[in-house]
Amino acid sequence: MGTNAIKLDLAKMDKTYYGTRSVPTLIELAPLPYVVIDGKGDPDTEVFKVAVEALYSVAYGVKMMCKKEGRDFTVAKLEGQWWVEDAAWEEANQDMSQIPRSEWLWRLIIRMLDFVDQEVVDKARQVAAHKKKELDRIDQVSYERIHEGLCVQMLHIGPFRTEPETVKVMEAFMKENSLHISGLHHEIYLSDFRRVEPSARKTILRYPVTRTI
Repeated sequence: MGTNAIKLDLAKMDKTYYGTRSVPTLIELAPLPYVVIDGKGDPDTEVFKVAVEALYSVAYGVKMMCKKEGRDFTVAKLEGQWWVEDAAWEEANQDMSQIPRSEWLWRLIIRMLDFVDQEVVDKARQVAAHKKKELDRIDQVSYERIHEGLCVQMLHIGPFRTEPETVKVMEAFMKENSLHISGLHHEIYLSDFRRVEPSARKTILRYPVTRTI
């Protein structure tokens, strides 16, 4: 393929995954490839910022490698999975807002195209680590296929602090449909939270679920 090859864009290709309905929606997801990095602590800290930069460095490295082969694509939106240790979760009565942000666990992920595999990510990580020696977390970025299966998702508009209001709507939907949360709280950042005002931010909230009957 030549330089005029079409640039693939997951946001346009997969309307189910990137659905933006302001009501709870039930979807089914197959196993999908991602680049990922894990961490712990307040998302307003330098540790989180460095993790984001390391993840993007590898994601763009993958993009450039694939572009040379005529398979260019737009790097997908940043996503995050969030959780806390079981003991802290129980103590806070399953209310994450009551848990110190220093105790938050997170996994930052960027979805890849289906033709991206472990070998490509490993090579991109090596190149990125060589170019950006100051980013010591690049070596912690890895490739993983994540299977969330049946999920409930909903568009949240506004600051992150008001997400519990949207989650309550999702929980009511789950209860009405005999669904039980079976995976991690998942956020897809449609807006760049470094540049967009909190009141205008768009974030997809997602929970893997199982049927209780």
